[in-house]
Amino acid sequence: MGILMNSSPISVVMLVVLLSFSPSAFAYLDPSTGSMIISAVIGLFATAVLAIKTYWYKFVGIFKGDQRDKKAASEDTQQNQDSTSKN
Repeated sequence: MGILMNSSPISVVMLVVLLSFSPSAFAYLDPSTGSMIISAVIGLFATAVLAIKTYWYKFVGIFKGDQRDKKAASEDTQQNQDSTSKN
């Protein structure tokens, strides 16, 4: 972005003109290229879902706290109360 800000307006216009009139490539895309693109899209989607799931559980864990720690603490307290009542 900084390069375009420091350039003269003529050079920016020339860049836009040159990029807008590029010739056609007439490239051949075989079927394996299409399946590679589909595989990449599916992989990106699966990665995004996994990342969202991971960070969602971390986000929810902040507000809920760790339920296992609370349960273990209550069991320890119960055991301590039982042991002191027996003495």
